[in-house]
Amino acid sequence: MEIAEDDFDLLSACVEDWRPTQVEATDVIAVDRARSLASTLDLDQAIHAGDALPMLWHWIYFLDWPRTDELGSDGHPLHGHFLPPIPNRRRMFAGGRVRITEPLLIGRPAVRHTEIADTVVKRGSTGALAFVTVRHRYSQDGVLRFVEEQDHVYRTAGGSAGVFARSTDPPVAGSAEWSLQPSTHPALLFRFSALTGNAHRIHYDEPYAVCTEGFPGLVVHGPLLALYMAELIRRYAPRRAVRLFDYRFYNPVFAGDAIRVEGQGDDPVALAVTSGSGIKNAVAQAILS
Repeated sequence: MEIAEDDFDLLSACVEDWRPTQVEATDVIAVDRARSLASTLDLDQAIHAGDALPMLWHWIYFLDWPRTDELGSDGHPLHGHFLPPIPNRRRMFAGGRVRITEPLLIGRPAVRHTEIADTVVKRGSTGALAFVTVRHRYSQDGVLRFVEEQDHVYRTAGGSAGVFARSTDPPVAGSAEWSLQPSTHPALLFRFSALTGNAHRIHYDEPYAVCTEGFPGLVVHGPLLALYMAELIRRYAPRRAVRLFDYRFYNPVFAGDAIRVEGQGDDPVALAVTSGSGIKNAVAQAILS
């Protein structure tokens, strides 16, 4: 079935009866995997069984590994239980939120229950878009630890991907209380792709990213930007517990770009990733206790 660039009705028809069942998954919050992420992020901290898993580090667990011949030309899975039945779909990770009661503990098994929380079709500047919110509930030792919602935006291959802002200028230093300038090195992107089971070629295959997708370079993972904002809190407020972390992605970051991660405030803490002459790449708000 062909879907026109702005065919709202046909895109709506693709998702209106789509109701995937809830899925339960179990994984061990392995020490070695957490240590691998720490090394990828150039963190020197010691990590041991029984430690609290830092916020958003659960993204390196509960991975789906489809067969290679079940991936599309872009590296994304062709089919999946929580992938909407949209022909020639293209996916963008728009953001999400995590409501935390307690963190997961490293070295122990955990359970994740996943379901679709919401679907809605809207008209955007690039055509009709389907917004899908996936909800994950994470438990350990029979106790609910936190609830995460991820917002994904889908369009068809015929839609326009838009124009991407990029600047070679260094990021402008603001007056924020907290700040970091983390790496966007291609090797880091490759390692993060491997740790998160992400085969999307825009993150590690530069000829594909530039010549096929039209990006100016390798694309930095949105989740990595969110992780950088979460790590800013952990660095500057290590004794505080995050109860809500709500993040949103705007303009992509590309490999080699200089970025600045900043945070300020207290209730909530406002965080942002910027590049170049004030380009807003991602923002977040966090409520601490």
